[in-house]
Amino acid sequence: MLKDYFFIKMLNNNPHIYLISDSTGETVSIVARSVYARFENINFNESRWALIRSNKQIDNIIKIVKEKPGMILYTMINKKLEKYLLKKCMEIKINAHPILDSTIIALKEGFELKTKNAQIPGKQHSLSEDYFERIEALQYAIANDDGQFMEQNKADIILFGVSRTSKTPTSIYLANKGIKVANIPFVLNQEPNFSNISKNSLVVGLFASPERLQQIRTSRLKALKEINKTEYINIELLEKEVVEAKKICLKNKWVTIDVTKKSIEEIAATVLEYYKIFKRKNDDK
Repeated sequence: MLKDYFFIKMLNNNPHIYLISDSTGETVSIVARSVYARFENINFNESRWALIRSNKQIDNIIKIVKEKPGMILYTMINKKLEKYLLKKCMEIKINAHPILDSTIIALKEGFELKTKNAQIPGKQHSLSEDYFERIEALQYAIANDDGQFMEQNKADIILFGVSRTSKTPTSIYLANKGIKVANIPFVLNQEPNFSNISKNSLVVGLFASPERLQQIRTSRLKALKEINKTEYINIELLEKEVVEAKKICLKNKWVTIDVTKKSIEEIAATVLEYYKIFKRKNDDK
């Protein structure tokens, strides 16, 4: 019955998705957005609530969901809150799906494992040593963004490339995994400073097609209302930038990644694979 009701409500290209968590909401958000990517021509209307601690908070959410029915995806450590949420969803005939349960059950049954009887929301985000490493890595990435501060000798990874190749967001993404990342921009007719690069740092060159760079840079100039800066988006200069930057990478035997059609997550995943190989080689020396 509930399934049939939900199916009727979802017969449109703008389904409403409600993400609920009694923790930070990071897990349910990441999983949900990974799932969205599997559906073409669908614009999910997402609303998100984190740090849910009371029945009253759930009541307020249910009022909103009732007005615009959709699906609730959630992660709940507190079983009492979860039970209350499911009860309220049943009352208004809305489907609520525990986004991690199927995976937990698969691991539990497949390996005959016991799950922790955890009742502390956000335990996976506790103030452990890993947490402080991530904070330190984030501070490092910010301080060493775009070639500033010049502490590259302490970097695990250095990203090098022309403007608008996702160096900064990739640095921040990797910092969230506790990896210290600096990034150095390539500017045409300016000699980049590589004097502080350590042999223990992996350097990765990031590139995109000149056409893609022109598209991204044009959008940025429009947003900044500086569209008159034509050199920044001149296709011939962009081609030259890419060629010259590639020459530097080739000369230094640095690995490169074409980011033209890659998301931040895909770029970071590729960088991490190169980093694993780099560390393995260094450990074998």
